[in-house]
Amino acid sequence: MPNDAVLKLEGKDYSLPTIVGSEGEKAIDVRNLRAQTGFITYDDGFANTGSCLSDITFIDGDAGILRYRGYPIEQLAEQSSFVEVAYLIINGHLPNPTQRRRFGDLLREHSPVHSDMAHLFEGFPIGSHPMAILSALLNSLGCYYPHLATNRPQEDLANFEEAAAIAISKVRTIAAMSYRKSRGLPYIFPKRSLPYCENFLHMMFSMPYEDYVPTPEVASALNLFLLLHADHEQNCSTSTVRMVASSGANLFASTAAGVCALWGPLHGGANMAVIEMLASIHAEGDDGSKFIENAKSGKGGNRLMGFGHRVYRNYDPRAKIIKASFDKALASLGIKDDPLLAIARRLEEAALKDDYFVSRKLYPNVDFYSGLIMRAIGIPQNMFTVMFAIGRMPGWIAHWKEVASNPKNKIYRPRQVYVGPTKRDFVPLEKRG
Repeated sequence: MPNDAVLKLEGKDYSLPTIVGSEGEKAIDVRNLRAQTGFITYDDGFANTGSCLSDITFIDGDAGILRYRGYPIEQLAEQSSFVEVAYLIINGHLPNPTQRRRFGDLLREHSPVHSDMAHLFEGFPIGSHPMAILSALLNSLGCYYPHLATNRPQEDLANFEEAAAIAISKVRTIAAMSYRKSRGLPYIFPKRSLPYCENFLHMMFSMPYEDYVPTPEVASALNLFLLLHADHEQNCSTSTVRMVASSGANLFASTAAGVCALWGPLHGGANMAVIEMLASIHAEGDDGSKFIENAKSGKGGNRLMGFGHRVYRNYDPRAKIIKASFDKALASLGIKDDPLLAIARRLEEAALKDDYFVSRKLYPNVDFYSGLIMRAIGIPQNMFTVMFAIGRMPGWIAHWKEVASNPKNKIYRPRQVYVGPTKRDFVPLEKRG
């Protein structure tokens, strides 16, 4: 075919089909490569490998574009909400008023956890990491809703709407309960009258004698944070969810695996690393100036966290959106004299104006601002990744559905290039030197 790629290998030519996506992305189809040639491709980290065809999220890292189901992230951030975007990502279209009301009703209905689940929290010692609790409790949902977790994809898909609502609603309840467990605080149960984000903050920070009521700016900032993290193509945790789903595993087990992947510091821990960097600068008595000069000169071994992005080669489109919300939230909380914030402002100014950073496109990314927002709200650092998981849940659910709905789905099973010892014979213990 005219558009086929030609591979020259060991004196022979092989024709490989090409695929062009709806946004012009191009791929070489190597699904039959091993059968045809005996060779496999080697791509450490999968940076050049497409693992699936997906119609959920489009990213153009060079142009700084992020779209959910075709909708620009800028439009969704300005005109929509996390709950509506969750519906969009999962179902492929924006809800009409009836669908939106039904989805909201399902979230409210499923916000409490089963009374027996509260006992599961008691099995964890005080101080347990909230991500460990979150993963375990999400996985346990299959025990409380066995009709939604049969591990038979067609049966699980038949009840998908209920399972999706349970996962999105209960992830925030479990997260809040895990936080309060880690602090030795009594659990606060959800209120049906509160919107999604306000309800989460209520369960996090209210006390039996006093309800926590966030400022509208804080609630808006949290809503935006979750919306901007709702999906991000084939990252580590999403790919993990798809891999687990490819075995036929149910939605709860697959998303619990996503939590475990997200927990890693190279993935979900980026916004926490920003706060740790700022705290380290402050502890050294620096206002950020020395750190900036060391970063530019390569001295001191300083790592600039929260700047640049592996995917976005220009400006992270989410950063520009969340920055405005961040500034409004800080103003509503009256935060002015935070030393870490002052350092962050200095780093931000340098990154946006200093030619060293501008020429290398080391702009502040979404993690830079989201870490500061979480800290300002009062969310502790060990909960940052949990917040990420709450936001990413709609994307995980959508990708699980995409895998489970594919009648031609194959279990994910990457190949390897073996580099260990060749065949050798066993030596009895008494003869080993």
